[in-house]
Amino acid sequence: MAKLQGFEFWRKTLKEARFVVAPMVDQSELAWRLLSRRHGAQLCYTPMLHAQVFVRDANYRRENLYNEVCEEDRPLITQFCANDPEVFLQAALLAQNYCDAIDLNLGCPQMIAKRGHYGVFLQDEWELLEKMVRLAHEKLSVPITCKIRVFKELERTVRYAQMLEKAGCQLLTVHGRTKDQKGTVTGIANWEHIMAVRKAVNIPVFANGNIQHLSDVERCIQETGVQGVMSAEGNLHNPALFEGSSPPVWEMAEEYLEVVKQHPPCTLSYVRAHLFKLWHHTLQIHQDLREELAKVKTIEGLAGVSKQLRLRCQEEIARGKDAEEKEGGLPFPHWICQPYVRPEPKEPVANGNSQGPEVKKAVCQKRALEDSDTTADTLSKNKQKKRSRNPHKNFCPEHKPKYIKCEQCGNPKGNKCVFNLCRGCCKKKAFREVADCPSHGLRFKTRVEKQKAEEDGRKEGCATETERSSSSPQPPSDPSTELQVQSETQLPL
Repeated sequence: MAKLQGFEFWRKTLKEARFVVAPMVDQSELAWRLLSRRHGAQLCYTPMLHAQVFVRDANYRRENLYNEVCEEDRPLITQFCANDPEVFLQAALLAQNYCDAIDLNLGCPQMIAKRGHYGVFLQDEWELLEKMVRLAHEKLSVPITCKIRVFKELERTVRYAQMLEKAGCQLLTVHGRTKDQKGTVTGIANWEHIMAVRKAVNIPVFANGNIQHLSDVERCIQETGVQGVMSAEGNLHNPALFEGSSPPVWEMAEEYLEVVKQHPPCTLSYVRAHLFKLWHHTLQIHQDLREELAKVKTIEGLAGVSKQLRLRCQEEIARGKDAEEKEGGLPFPHWICQPYVRPEPKEPVANGNSQGPEVKKAVCQKRALEDSDTTADTLSKNKQKKRSRNPHKNFCPEHKPKYIKCEQCGNPKGNKCVFNLCRGCCKKKAFREVADCPSHGLRFKTRVEKQKAEEDGRKEGCATETERSSSSPQPPSDPSTELQVQSETQLPL
């Protein structure tokens, strides 16, 4: 059967999906995808998978894709991050029988992507990207898709999308933010770039960014002309977003936990992260349960904390608190599923006065180093935790132990190292010289001597066995035979 492409792929395989759950690291796992599908999602992506790890590690493949095969979980697109065409192809070949398409992540802006040189940090390497997409398009039995971020220049964004389409991309998801729009400076996604891409290419386009309610989905489709809309954070805070409803948080939390139990195993950290997102606004009020949610070690424990949050919210409802003013300017009471809007970064400027630079300097000034007699109130939260575990902990820089540096690399050397080196340098030298270093637990010389002693023992054992066999007495002969021989020798010639 020929591989479907472009709009035919979107219509027949993806069933004209309009409501899409984004690929989210450690968040768009099977249980969450199934919950989202129950509440209106028509297409889901797996979490971003690392192509190189996927190729070399069978456990990684099993835990992140093979064990999550489910008939209800289709259509499904598997997303990879990669920067090598051959590695990306190998990973895609291993995954293509478990999904409906393979997606190349060209939109992740996080620092880990910068260090690993993938995601949005490849968006300037068009020759490499063209080769990756073209090779996958030619060799895979399923379509290749891409998820990108925009450039500041609209024309460059359009040419970028056209290059990917020409290389073989069959569906393009455009996140309307640039590489630098993340964290506290996320800002608003630019739908104009998305609309320009949609008009410039002849493949289906999904929009991503600024989606917090179902009304945003409809408005985005109307303004940009895209085939579908993808949601990430909006979906995490309200999995019923595509239904157009805002249910009580405990309904979504309890349903999610039920799905987790039906489709084990599910990593505890994933479940905890989802509950933190769902209960985000409520946990700002009930800080004690926030700490409890962070500490529990089982799914049952997480469910117990979620139940306590539900009971507290229901007590507030019984007292009629839902009729009062909403906390923190929220559109709904805190126990209702609703989006989280990041606060805008504060401008360090003094209300139009000429004192702006001074104010900025005051805002940006770093804290002084703590003295040895610093009280716990002025310590950072991290240091306060350390002091709670060890009341005698001293944070004075002058009292920190001074380490002698390794003679070769400058790292702290082992206190009793025979070579006066750090463990790494010591291991190399001990291996090269066949020596021991008891301080670092290195026994190269001892091991060699032991092997030699064993070989010598085996040789001595073989020699002894040979001597015994040569000097062993002959078995006694039969007396009758000896008499017969003697009589024969005594006969005259």
